[in-house]
Amino acid sequence: MKNILLIGGSYGNGLAIAKELQYENKVFIASRTNDIIAEMNVTHIPFDALTDTLDTTKLPDVIHGFVYCPGSINLRPFRGLKIETFEADMQINFISMVKVIQSILPNLNAAEQSSIVLFSSVAASMGMPFHTSVAAAKGAIEGFAKALAAEYAPKIRVNVIAPSLTDTPLAEKFLSNDEKKEKSALRHPLKRVGSTEDMAQMASFLLSDKSSWISGQIFHVDGGMSTLLVNG
Repeated sequence: MKNILLIGGSYGNGLAIAKELQYENKVFIASRTNDIIAEMNVTHIPFDALTDTLDTTKLPDVIHGFVYCPGSINLRPFRGLKIETFEADMQINFISMVKVIQSILPNLNAAEQSSIVLFSSVAASMGMPFHTSVAAAKGAIEGFAKALAAEYAPKIRVNVIAPSLTDTPLAEKFLSNDEKKEKSALRHPLKRVGSTEDMAQMASFLLSDKSSWISGQIFHVDGGMSTLLVNG
């Protein structure tokens, strides 16, 4: 069994990943709440990515896989954004993630080969209105991941999942009724929004030995949005 650490695995993509992995791995979830995961085959560690320092004494000496799930979706016109918004997006998406990775680096290095999976966004590679803050934060993740993958190869693999809009609690306001869901679906060549299961299956693959020759990659799990032009 592999030891897998998820930051923010109590809902959304993290919860789906935990459900995917819980029976064939030892899954540790560091998150603020554990209401939903209380009955699952996982170990919960109370942790707030914005304010806490991860207690590594509660983790195994060897970590084979790591996923950082916390993020934000601040979609507003640039002229109305305060610098504090950019700082907050960078903090939750990037700085807090870096702090956790630095704290568990010895555990990741202790494995024969370990795998880090991070989350970006389709907005980091496509110019999309009202995405300046989140695109900047997610772009930082993509650049960081490639550099980290190069520095720690072949010991630690680092890959990124870059979704388009996914049906999670974080995106609830953008998918709050059938009309919004239909409009969002039609923007994608595959004519639906992403599901947490889509992300969980990709994350599971990247954490597994099936992806042992893959590192430094950005995987656009986005319904074809970033590469296919099928609508006029």
